[in-house]
Amino acid sequence: MQEFSPEQIEDERRLRYPKTGELLGMTEERLAGAKLRVSCTDGKIRLVRIPGKLRRRVWVRVGDIVLIKPWEDDNDKADLVWRYFRGQADILKRKGYLKGIY
Repeated sequence: MQEFSPEQIEDERRLRYPKTGELLGMTEERLAGAKLRVSCTDGKIRLVRIPGKLRRRVWVRVGDIVLIKPWEDDNDKADLVWRYFRGQADILKRKGYLKGIY
């Protein structure tokens, strides 16, 4: 059986890194409908909604690492962009992206 180095595993998973205006966070609580409460890397707790195109494709649990995009009008609310798997979250932690939340 072939062993893979961490670099090869990382390349295969194609991590989605935060772009300008996006933040990483950890889900604290699932709310009614398609809403979540997320603790973000900037220290704020935001109300996050799951957009319709992701609603039935992405299942988010408490403790998952997610990528969000805050609203321009109201900085206390945001939209979900991406959910990371456990191994991807460990890679982000090793690279220093999750300081203060994980």
